[in-house]
Amino acid sequence: MGPIFMPDGKPAPELMTEEEAVQFLRLDIDGPANPSQTLQYYRSRGLLKATRIGKHLRYSKQELIKFIEVMTNQTKGSRK
Repeated sequence: MGPIFMPDGKPAPELMTEEEAVQFLRLDIDGPANPSQTLQYYRSRGLLKATRIGKHLRYSKQELIKFIEVMTNQTKGSRK
């Protein structure tokens, strides 16, 4: 897999803030009204893992990619 880019055209960092994770997952484009709550929902369900560094949560690019794969597999399974 080649480099992964953010919406602004810059390479995605290995460790992302909540805002960057929202952008990476494109939740800010046509997603929910409150993308931060959506991330919290996925964390509470064990679908997405974050790392607490100091007072802030960070998301690894690898974890976000795994999350996308899980959600893709769930979507494939729900089609009839």
